[in-house]
Amino acid sequence: MAIHTRKNTEKIPEPTLRRLPWYLSNAKLMREKGEKYVSSTQISKQINIDASQIAKDLSYVDIAGRTRVGYDIDLLIQVLEDFLGFTNMHKAYLFGVGSLGGALLRDSGLSHFGLQIVGAFDVNPDLMGTKINGIPIYHSDDFEKRMKLDGVNIGVLTVPIAIAQEISDKMIAGGIKAIWNFTPFRIRVPENIVVQNTSLYAHLAVMFNRLNETIKK
Repeated sequence: MAIHTRKNTEKIPEPTLRRLPWYLSNAKLMREKGEKYVSSTQISKQINIDASQIAKDLSYVDIAGRTRVGYDIDLLIQVLEDFLGFTNMHKAYLFGVGSLGGALLRDSGLSHFGLQIVGAFDVNPDLMGTKINGIPIYHSDDFEKRMKLDGVNIGVLTVPIAIAQEISDKMIAGGIKAIWNFTPFRIRVPENIVVQNTSLYAHLAVMFNRLNETIKK
C-alpha cells in the first residue's frame, strides 16, 4: 500500500521551508551509507524533529512513501531539490567585498544549492578589475550597466550597516527582485521585493544567551 502525499496549493509555511533542507541533507547522508529507503521515523532520530512533523512537512512536496518502508531515497532527494529550487541556477550579485563578502565569494558550495554569484560590487579601488574565485569585482557605479548584461534577480548584501539601506534602494531601482541580507540592519523594501535576513550577529546573541543559561545551571 502506498502513501500518497498531497502537493499543497497553499503557501508553504516558512518554518517548513527551513526544515526541508535538513531532510534533504539527511537523505543524502543515508544514501551515502547505502540506504535505499528512508522513513520519517528514521529522519526524526537523526535530527530530533518529531516524525509527525516531518511527515506533515513532506506533504507539501509531490512525493509518495510506502507503509513500513518509507520514501525512495533517490526520489526524495530529487523531489526536494526540485521543490527547493536547488536544481535551477539562480544568478546573483554580491554588494560589499569585505571579509564576509569575500568569504561568500570563495564559497563554491553555494552553487550546489542553486546560487551562482556572477559579479561583486565595491568602491575599493584596489579591488577593481580583480577576481575572487573567478568572480569579477566591479565598481558600484557599474551596477546598472552590468544588470543589462547579466540578467540577475538576486542581490547578496554584505555592506557596512551605515549604507545598507542606500545600497538596497540602489539594488531595487536597478532591477533586483530578492535580497539576501547579511547585515544586522533591517532594510525597508517594497512589498514585491523578497528579503531574507541572515544576521550572524543575531544568531551569535541567541547562542551566547543559551550558553549563559546552561553555564548558570
